[in-house]
Amino acid sequence: MKKISILFFTNCLFLSQIIAQEKPAPSAKELADKLSNPVSSLISVPFQNNTDYGIGQYNGSKNTLNFQPVIPIKLSANLNLITRYIIPIIDQHDVVAEQSSQFGLSDATISGFFAPANSKNGFLWGVGPAFLVPIGTNEFLTAGKWGVGPTVIILVQKAQLTYGFLVNQIWSFAGSSSRPDVNQMFLQPFLAHNWPSGAGLTLNAEITANWYAQTTTAFINLTGSAVTKFGSQVISFAVGPRIPVAGPSASIADFGIRAVATFVFPK
Repeated sequence: MKKISILFFTNCLFLSQIIAQEKPAPSAKELADKLSNPVSSLISVPFQNNTDYGIGQYNGSKNTLNFQPVIPIKLSANLNLITRYIIPIIDQHDVVAEQSSQFGLSDATISGFFAPANSKNGFLWGVGPAFLVPIGTNEFLTAGKWGVGPTVIILVQKAQLTYGFLVNQIWSFAGSSSRPDVNQMFLQPFLAHNWPSGAGLTLNAEITANWYAQTTTAFINLTGSAVTKFGSQVISFAVGPRIPVAGPSASIADFGIRAVATFVFPK
C-alpha cells in the first residue's frame, strides 16, 4: 500500500511541475462539465486510486491505482476520436491466499470513441473499439489474453446534470493457451451534478459480467469533487466511498474508498 501511495503522489507532483498551462483556463463549471463527459474534447490525465478492504475468506486488501489518460484527436470539424487508456497498478495482500502478496501492472484497456464534436440538444454519443492488452507483470494480475470488442457511450448533458452509460464487451482472440478465454462485459451507468463553483457530486455503478465464469462483480461509487489550480496547473480532486454490492465470495470486498486526482489541460 505504501508503494502505491508514494507512486500516486509522486506522479501528481511530477506532472504538476513539468506540464503547465499558459492559456487562460475555462471556468471551473465548464471544466467540471467536460470532466463529467467521457467524450469531451479535453485532454485530461486522471490518477484514480481504489482501495478495497475485507476481501474474501482471508480478509485481504487491494489497492488499484488506475493511470487513465484521455487524449482527443480531431478528425474533422464535426468528428473526434477520443482515445482512453486504463493502466492499473495493483498492490494486494491476502487475496489469493493467506499471507500472500502481489504487486505490479495489471492488463491495460484501450478504447477509441468516434464521437461528434458538438452535442445536439445536450445529447452525445460515442462508438468504437476496445482492446485488452495483457501487460500484467504477475500471473495473478493478468488474464494472459489479447482481447477486442465494441464499446459505446450515450449521455445527456443539460444545465447542471450529466447522465448516461458506458458499455464494452471484450472477447479474447490470442494469448496463452493455458489461460481461460475472456468473454467479459463492462457496464457503467453514471449521474453527475456540477455546481457553478466547479464542485460536483457523481454517482456511478461499475458492473463487470464474466460470461465465461458466469460471475458478476458490481460496485457503487459516490464521489464529491472540486476543480482548483496549483500555480497554472488545473486539477480536479474527487473522493468518496466505494461500495461493493455483488461478486464471487472469494473476491468481494467489505468496503472501499476511491480518490481521484485529474490533471486537466484545457485548450
